[in-house]
Amino acid sequence: MSGYDVIIVGAGPAGIFCALQLMDTDNSILIIEKGKSLEKRYCPAKEKGGRCLQCENCSIVCGWGGAGAYSDGKLTLSGDVGGNLAQYLGSNRLDRLIGEVDSIYQEFGAPKRIFGAAPEKVEQLQKKALMAEMKFVAAPLRHLGTGYSREILQKMYDRLRENGVDIMTNTRVNSFQVEKGKVIGVVTGKGEKIQARYVMVAPGRENSEWFESEANRLKMELSVNPVDIGIRVEVPSVVTDDITRDIYEPKLLYFSKTFDDRVRTFCMCPNGEVVQENNQGLITVNGHSHSDYKTKNTNFALLVSKSFTEPFKEPIKYGRYIARLANLLGGGVLVQRLGDLLAGRRSTEQRIIRGQVEPTLTDATPGDLSLVLPYRHLKSLIEMLEALDKMAPGIYSRNTLLYGVEVKFYSSCIEVSPELETRITNLFAGGDGAGITRGLMQASVSGWVIGQEIKKRLQ
Repeated sequence: MSGYDVIIVGAGPAGIFCALQLMDTDNSILIIEKGKSLEKRYCPAKEKGGRCLQCENCSIVCGWGGAGAYSDGKLTLSGDVGGNLAQYLGSNRLDRLIGEVDSIYQEFGAPKRIFGAAPEKVEQLQKKALMAEMKFVAAPLRHLGTGYSREILQKMYDRLRENGVDIMTNTRVNSFQVEKGKVIGVVTGKGEKIQARYVMVAPGRENSEWFESEANRLKMELSVNPVDIGIRVEVPSVVTDDITRDIYEPKLLYFSKTFDDRVRTFCMCPNGEVVQENNQGLITVNGHSHSDYKTKNTNFALLVSKSFTEPFKEPIKYGRYIARLANLLGGGVLVQRLGDLLAGRRSTEQRIIRGQVEPTLTDATPGDLSLVLPYRHLKSLIEMLEALDKMAPGIYSRNTLLYGVEVKFYSSCIEVSPELETRITNLFAGGDGAGITRGLMQASVSGWVIGQEIKKRLQ
């Protein structure tokens, strides 16, 4: 039976930044990650003529760097978006920590340019959004791009190894060992028991359901987060140039006229590509922008946030059910022209070829999203597309491509202290999979905060 001072479960941004905070101590640290190391993360679907093989651990969403390794790599430099850390840390402390974490990203090679810092452009977009009955949330942003993300994450890996941090990939954690209300280690998928004085868990969205089951087993308090379900929209990049050139990722919020549901844009990818992800056997859609090559299209998600009341407490299962319908009908991701959706007919391969938008995800199956998405969601999404057309004419075009479904599997929010410690002594939780954050920057900050607290206790 082996043992460490600190075990970090999950090698996404939260886990990595926790380790970076702790690496200059004399304590033994182990990172356990169920996916592969960065150089071995490979997706056959991204090869020319390739297809999704539904790997057990999808390299797009898990492995060293977490989903962020293949993501668009957006560092939002504002505490107003990207999670709920402000309610634990306070706004002033959160802003200061964002500055600290951002400087570390730059130390490892993040680009210097910041988008969305020009007040006159922000004011202009805010006015346009108001005229379209939307709210524009101004948030300065540093864009890494997929290429830079991987370079930075590899440098972080190398630095941690140089400083004596042990990293165990291709290893799943099955459960936490707890005695008398205090964590004493973890049990791996192979049944190995590894002891630790402190455990930090950052499961990521991919493992949020597992973490929720462990929380229930250990009788931790959970609150139900909203579930975000929607589509990924793809248009020619010239349609969105005016709103992405200086801002890069405009964050827009809309409340539907029919149902008053909250709809938002998410992860806008100028000159990017639409990709598919394997979430434990469910194929969903996402988007990436790359630092090394550009496409002629821009894609972004439109997500409807829905909160549930008693007695329903399983938003993740609801989201998976919707995704499963799309997989059932199309064998994976469905794609439909907006014009076909409005006309009440399914898209066909010929209709998409005749359109003006060349799809960047060639594996998507032409189909009918109205057979998948609930009417309430679909109506709200169409209303926001109409509103967006007032800001960027051409979005509400019959040729616009809609991919479905996109689901954000946010965990039920675990109850934690201001130091992000659970009710189990010395067991800390951070990142998106714990329901605390919803983005790269705040996930990184959560790991940094946990690392600070563990370091203080170790000293």
